Amino acid sequence: MASFVEIDRCSHLISLPLTSLNACPCRPSSNKILIFTQKQPPKLNVRIVFNRPKFTLRVRQTGIDTNRRMISAVARAEPDHLDDGNLKEGIDNGHKLVVSEKSVSDSGSQQKASQLRKRIGFGLGIGIFVGGVVLAGGWVFTVCFAAAVFVGAREYFELVRSRGIAAGMTPPPRYVSRVCSVICAFMPILTLYFGQIDVSVTFAAFVVAMALLLQRGNPRFAQLSSTIFGLFYCGYLPCFWVKLRCGLSAPALNTGIGVSWPILLGGLPHWTVGLVATLISFSSIIAADTFAFIGGKAFGRTQLTSISPKKTWEGTIVGLGGCIATTVVLSKIFCWPRYLPSAIVFGFLNFFGSVFGDLTESMIKRDAGVKDSGSLIPGHGGILDRVDSYIFTGALAYSFVKTFLPLYGV
Repeated sequence: MASFVEIDRCSHLISLPLTSLNACPCRPSSNKILIFTQKQPPKLNVRIVFNRPKFTLRVRQTGIDTNRRMISAVARAEPDHLDDGNLKEGIDNGHKLVVSEKSVSDSGSQQKASQLRKRIGFGLGIGIFVGGVVLAGGWVFTVCFAAAVFVGAREYFELVRSRGIAAGMTPPPRYVSRVCSVICAFMPILTLYFGQIDVSVTFAAFVVAMALLLQRGNPRFAQLSSTIFGLFYCGYLPCFWVKLRCGLSAPALNTGIGVSWPILLGGLPHWTVGLVATLISFSSIIAADTFAFIGGKAFGRTQLTSISPKKTWEGTIVGLGGCIATTVVLSKIFCWPRYLPSAIVFGFLNFFGSVFGDLTESMIKRDAGVKDSGSLIPGHGGILDRVDSYIFTGALAYSFVKTFLPLYGV
């Protein structure tokens, strides 16, 4: 007489001793039945049928739709050879496996939820702080910005010295990295004080290059290139935000918010083209990242580039639409820029700069072999992880407003 075990609606691996089914000497007692099913099969029935010399496995679809985990085991054999103790022990082990896997799954879900709450909480806190700094402008904005630049520069040079990048090149000496971080931090302050930093950046690059060339040992071109790029990436490019926020001091005359702005906080003159342009740029970048994330999760199929495997063309297109839409809506609220085509172009430039900056930092981290540039911000990583989308965008936004908008878009 044939003996078989039938498992219905099982989403786990169950190990049952073969001796629990039949104690016949022709079947070795050391064998076990291993039953594999998919983790969440909506409609599945597995039947293992043992005949004396061989066994067959039959899998067929059924009309059973399960929304919960359940194990059902039925053993049939000759009454003389049925070992109830071993059968019960095997089924108990299967139940323990279910409970163990469920507890691990629940623990992972709780950890992800905790990380998401932490990420949202710190993100909101950072957003409120940055909004206040942008509204304050002047030295408050510049000093806070210089502090962020210093931390970002330190993270960059640590990435350059990491095992992944240093394995293929010679990193700059540590003292040069520290000096460059300080130089990058002073660049926004010099930009506010002098209005431009072209001469300062050129002089700093010359001094750093001479220090590298005259160092002891064997100077390498990789040291020079990574250091000069660090001055450009972490120091020169961020200074355009200071030029945009503090340099474009023409009043945004058509902005309705400025009319009702308290005199103690600066009144109407406080609302300049630089302030409005900075607020719109920051908001559109946040919208681009948010919509790209949502679009990628919902529709993402086609990979954008191998630099960042999680980015997709579908998410990028959704992010572009969200960025332009946010720019247009805010342009209507602030009445700047006055014309719709200008707002659309401004939104496109903001999006292009944010994507390019994000991919650049992803390439650096990939070569360094790290996931985050640092651990300063819980749930977010380092400073570079948060501001990578802003590094190139400031230069594009300032150039567009300064060069292409008649009367700065007023």
